[in-house]
Amino acid sequence: MIVKLYGHATSPYVRKVRIALREKNIRFEWAQEAPSDPGNHIADLNPLGKVPVLETDDGRVLFDSGLIIEYLDTHSPERLIPEGEPRQKVLLWHVLGSGVVDATVARLLETRRAPTQQSASFIARQEEKVARAIAWADRAEKGRAYLVGERFTLADLALGLALEYVDFRYPHDWRSEHPRLAHWLAGISTRGAFAETQPPGMEKVLDAPH
Repeated sequence: MIVKLYGHATSPYVRKVRIALREKNIRFEWAQEAPSDPGNHIADLNPLGKVPVLETDDGRVLFDSGLIIEYLDTHSPERLIPEGEPRQKVLLWHVLGSGVVDATVARLLETRRAPTQQSASFIARQEEKVARAIAWADRAEKGRAYLVGERFTLADLALGLALEYVDFRYPHDWRSEHPRLAHWLAGISTRGAFAETQPPGMEKVLDAPH
């Protein structure tokens, strides 16, 4: 199977799909386009005008990172979303990670507005969401190497991606209060799929002292 992925390198939603593709060893063509690029094809493929967008080898078009990963998961035996009882636990972690990314993106966009137009209370609310989610993740029941079970799943992908995105776009010292979670992330971040998909500039942030 060969698929075509549309998106840009700094999007955490696109990176989520890129990590999944590499974890599952699925060959893909990457069309590096952003919705704001002149002449891009995003709106023609996705009426919402968002990335990621995936074109399948049989001509179908899928959008939304969660839906795309569900599709990809049916094309290899090693599932990122397991069946049975673990499924709900994995999906819960996925929801948590996605929420952290959403809050971090919202905060970032607000901070990019003109200073006189920024809402300090809105920024604070997003930061509170991130802080509560990280605290929840730290105290929640989980394994030492992986969040659910004895192997890498969408739970690890989603939370690992989210915490790295926080480091990238909202860098602050969350590790000192949550060292166990920091230790877990350090292990996940060494996976090839994570290292190979770092957006431009992230390596400088991740290499900085924490």
